[in-house]
Amino acid sequence: MGLFDKCYNFTRADEAMEMDMYPYFTPIQEVNGNKVKVDGKEMIMVGSNNYLGLLGHPRVMKAAQEAIDKYGVATCGSRFLNGTLDIHVELEKRLAEFMNKEAALTFSTGFQTNQGIISTLVGKGDSVVTDRMVHASIIDACRLSFGHVHKFKHNDMADLERILKSMKKDGGRIVVVDGVFSMEGDLANLPEIVALAKKYEARILVDDAHGIGVMGKSGRGTCEHFGVEDDVDLIMGTFSKSFASLGGFVAGEKKVISYIKHFARSLIFSASITPASVATVLATLDIIEAEPQRRERLWEITEKMKSGFQAMGYNTGDTETPVIPVIIGDDDTTFLLWRFLREEGIFTNPVIYPAVPKDQTLIRTSYSATHTDEELDIVLKTFEKCGKVLGIIK
Repeated sequence: MGLFDKCYNFTRADEAMEMDMYPYFTPIQEVNGNKVKVDGKEMIMVGSNNYLGLLGHPRVMKAAQEAIDKYGVATCGSRFLNGTLDIHVELEKRLAEFMNKEAALTFSTGFQTNQGIISTLVGKGDSVVTDRMVHASIIDACRLSFGHVHKFKHNDMADLERILKSMKKDGGRIVVVDGVFSMEGDLANLPEIVALAKKYEARILVDDAHGIGVMGKSGRGTCEHFGVEDDVDLIMGTFSKSFASLGGFVAGEKKVISYIKHFARSLIFSASITPASVATVLATLDIIEAEPQRRERLWEITEKMKSGFQAMGYNTGDTETPVIPVIIGDDDTTFLLWRFLREEGIFTNPVIYPAVPKDQTLIRTSYSATHTDEELDIVLKTFEKCGKVLGIIK
C-alpha cells in the first residue's frame, strides 16, 4: 500500500460537503459580539470558548494594538534565544501570583504546554495515569514520553485506585486529568484524586483550560473550586478561552517550572507567543481580577440554559459548567440537528467519535458572560423547534 493511498481513499469529507452536511473548518467572515457572519448570514454563536466575553473588549484590543506598536507583530525567535520580551516575564510573574504558585511558564499554544510538561517530566521507569476522557494534547504528550501510560475509566475513582495500587514502587508517577472536561462539561473528582495521589505517592497535573476564569470564587479554576490548590502540583491553563488570546501556561513549584523551562522541546524549539497575544492576556487578567460580576453573570446564563434544555427533554449529561452538551447518541441525527440549527441562525459544534464515545455523540454548546437574555431565548426556542421536527424531543 502506497503512503498516500489512505489519503486518496478518504472520501467522507468530500461526500459530506456534497450533501451540505460538512460542519468543520467553517469560515467566519465577521464577529460582532456574540454574533458571527457565515456565508453572509448572521448567526448567534454558542460554540465559542469566549466564556467571559472579553474577545472584543475595548481595553483588551487597545492593549494588543499598543503591543504591536512597541514590539512589532512577532518575536521571530524562541523563548530560549531571542524571543523573550519583558512582557513575557511580566506575564509569567502575574500568572504565578494569580494562581497562588511559586512560578509559571508560558508556551505558544495549550497543546504544546501539555506536550512540554508531560514529555519532559515522565521519563523511563516513570508512570503517567490519565482519565480516559482527557484532552488530545495529553494523549499525544503521553505518547511522546518514555514512561508507562495507564488510563482509568472516566471519573472512576475505584479504577484509578486499582491502577495506582498495582504499580511498582520504583519510578515516579503522576496523575493527569482535565479540570473541566471540554466536551461533556463535567468536573474531575479532584478531592478524591488528591486523596488517592497522597496515598500512593503520586504527583498531580490538572489541565484546567476550561476552568480558569470560570470556576472558583476568584476565577483560579477547578482546583480553587474544590479547595485543593495547595494539593495539586501543577496546573495547566490556556489563553484561548477566558483569556481571549492564544497560548498556554503551567504553574507550580519554582524548581519544577525551571526544569520544564530548560528541557521542554515544545518550548525551546517553537517561536514565542506574539506581543499582541501576551498583552491581551495581561489585559484580560486585570479584568478577571477586577470584575467578578462577569463570572456571576456567566453562571446565571449557565443555569438558564441547562434548565431550559432539560425542561424540553434534552439530555445534558453530567455537565456542571458553561459547557452544556446536548447528547443525541448517533452521528446522523447529530449532524441533522446541527444543520437545522445552522439554517435557523444558531452556530453550534457537532461532536462525534473519537472525541466522545460512539453512543454519546452530541451538540456542544458553550456560553459567554455577554450573551443577552434575548439571544439565549432565541437559542432555546430554536433548539425546541428543531428537536421536535427531528423527533428528538416531544
